Amino acid sequence: MTPLPKPGALLMVDIPGPVLDDSTAAHLREHGIRSVCLFGKNVQSAAQLRALCADLRAVMGDGALIALDHEGGAIVRPDFWPFAPGAMTLGMADDPALTEAVSAALARQLRSVGINWNFAPVLDVNVSPANPVIAERAYGADPTLVTRQGRAALAGHARAGVAACVKHFPGHGDTTLDSHLALPTVHKSLPELDQTELAPFRALLHQAPAVMTAHIIYPALDAQHPATLSHPVLTGLLRQAWGYEGVIVTDSMGMQAIDGHYGRGEAAVLALQAGADLVMALGRREAQDATLAAVAQALQDGRLPPEAIQASLGRLDALARQYPAQADPSLDLAADADLLARAWAAGLSAYRTPQAPVPGSRVVLVAHRHPQRQTVSEAGADAETLARELGTVYDVQLHAFEDPEMLDWPALRALGLPVILATTARHRHPALVGVTPDLHLALYNPYAALDVDAPALVTGGFRPEARRAVLAWLRGEQAATGQLPF
Repeated sequence: MTPLPKPGALLMVDIPGPVLDDSTAAHLREHGIRSVCLFGKNVQSAAQLRALCADLRAVMGDGALIALDHEGGAIVRPDFWPFAPGAMTLGMADDPALTEAVSAALARQLRSVGINWNFAPVLDVNVSPANPVIAERAYGADPTLVTRQGRAALAGHARAGVAACVKHFPGHGDTTLDSHLALPTVHKSLPELDQTELAPFRALLHQAPAVMTAHIIYPALDAQHPATLSHPVLTGLLRQAWGYEGVIVTDSMGMQAIDGHYGRGEAAVLALQAGADLVMALGRREAQDATLAAVAQALQDGRLPPEAIQASLGRLDALARQYPAQADPSLDLAADADLLARAWAAGLSAYRTPQAPVPGSRVVLVAHRHPQRQTVSEAGADAETLARELGTVYDVQLHAFEDPEMLDWPALRALGLPVILATTARHRHPALVGVTPDLHLALYNPYAALDVDAPALVTGGFRPEARRAVLAWLRGEQAATGQLPF
């Protein structure tokens, strides 16, 4: 009789800080945990990250899976490598060869320190401009575009030797709720899902080493459970109907879509019963312990069939063998800086024929003083930084705000100067609907251009490389040749 596996073999956890402390190492060993997801709290420098990954591999063994959300754009934790554009910037450029090259660069960054699993690319089709969690993380609103770009991104990861993971299956692009905060439902018929949400996943599964599930209810597929906990979705559709043989990993079970509606332990068991291979049991140690206890009990009482569990462990082993967590410090990441800068510039897109003020003229810049980090995304560029950079092109009078509701647009217009509004927030704000600057720089959520009653230059992101492309456009040195997703 095959002995029961340790429950930790079926879980991915996070760890508290930038070093592997003795208590955490003992916790990983005791429970047989071999999968860790890293976050900003774990990242300080390339050398530190390489040492952390080496320590994790020493504890978890050759089958270690060390993951990071390294999508590009706003979803990047390390700030010491050249920044890659996010999916929508690449979608606006719509150059598959460029997307493949950028994705390979992202993967090289991870492989240089020993991270062997990237939770990217996003295959969500962002058909809802009001989407609060996907937006610029998606390649666009057209499933054909998303498929074309996703195929290139998967090829880039494979070429650079890092496992990719397509997400968020069956699709998070038509939600108006953030599953970090609530449990969304997508009320679409099966034919509608098949033509839109499901299309990129179905087309690209043969290339995808792993799939991440979405914490969303799709009544056309399963009226009772979100996809993460749904046997009809994970086993019936992915495994049986589509024949998928790669790894199925859940999104974080600490998100309110799951944590606020199901017990952590029970949800983990339901996900494994549904067909997931790996449950992302992130959060405080007590939550991890509750999940471990529930999975251990389900293994003992047979609610998790041994043959299914052995198949999951085999898939995880195969993923780690194909993409070992071995650091390659010889990789020259600085050599990718020009490529990534070109990719940001290629995505620059014009909305309603924007015109730059004459270089050297005096302008008013309206920008958020201190943008805040929101859920998975990093904080956008602050007003002082933008004013300093625009000061290389114009004589800038900065009008910084904390709350856009407090802006006095008649007073701003009364100054008699060209008014440039820079939006640097992840979420669209109702107070900006209908405002009338002379020029809108949409430096984060591209759909903000739909709110502001002005011509806009859209970047799809706020990173330094994007801002340099904007400055080049303002000086007349760079064209905006991208195609908007709306």
